[in-house]
Amino acid sequence: MSATNPEARRGWQRDEPVDPQAVLAALDDDACRAILEATAETALTATELSDQCDIPMSTAYRKVEMLTEADLVAEQVRINTSGKHATEYRKNFDDVLVSVADGSVEVELTKPDDETDSAATYAVADD
Repeated sequence: MSATNPEARRGWQRDEPVDPQAVLAALDDDACRAILEATAETALTATELSDQCDIPMSTAYRKVEMLTEADLVAEQVRINTSGKHATEYRKNFDDVLVSVADGSVEVELTKPDDETDSAATYAVADD
C-alpha cells in the first residue's frame, strides 16, 4: 500500500525563471516527450517510467532530471507503508506556448488549475 505526499517536494525553490532553452530542449527529446505523456494522468517512479516508456533506467533518471530542471515535471514522494519511499514524477503543466517576436523567444507554461500561478512566461534573446 502506498500514498503520495504532494507537499513533500524534493529539490530547491526557484528564485529565477526556468531557461526557455531548457524547455525547448526537453520538448525536442523523444524520451522526454514519452515521459510527459506517461505522467500526464498519474505520477510514476523512474522504474515505472523505464518500464512504461521502454527506456533504460539510466536514461529515465537523466530525462526526469532534464524535465525537472525545465519545470515540466514535479517531483513528489510516494510513501509506502512498508517503510520504503520512492520519488515519483508527474507532468505539471497544461500547455506550452512558444512565441517568436522582436528577436526573442518566449515560452509560456500554463500550470494546472490547482496551482496558485496560472501561467509563467520566460523569454530568451535570439542568439
